[in-house]
Amino acid sequence: FAAAGGVVRLPRMIGYHNALHLILTGRPVTAPEALRLGICSQVVPGPQLLAAAEELANQVVACSPDSIQASLQTVKRSMAEETSVLEAVKKQMKYPAVRRLFKSPNVKEGPTAFAQKRKP
Repeated sequence: FAAAGGVVRLPRMIGYHNALHLILTGRPVTAPEALRLGICSQVVPGPQLLAAAEELANQVVACSPDSIQASLQTVKRSMAEETSVLEAVKKQMKYPAVRRLFKSPNVKEGPTAFAQKRKP
């Protein structure tokens, strides 16, 4: 029994049947299978792991910190709450990080830079 919440979270991540298969058998999951199931987003050979992690980190830090915080807060809260997608979209505007984002100059600069085909 995955008492730390895995039994609750896994079906939400990979679907009921896939999760039951893993939960009830307790078998290990290979890296390619984890990728296929959506448990992870990328698989790289061991020697390339640090370079791949640094590349991902560089892509994240190149974005607006306000946007990253708002995105993380919205994803985490919307997944934790038992609401419909429509309700979650409505609620996101009340989250502190989202409110902060919409008060920042970044909320205008991002779309403007995109329209002008330049980096923000």
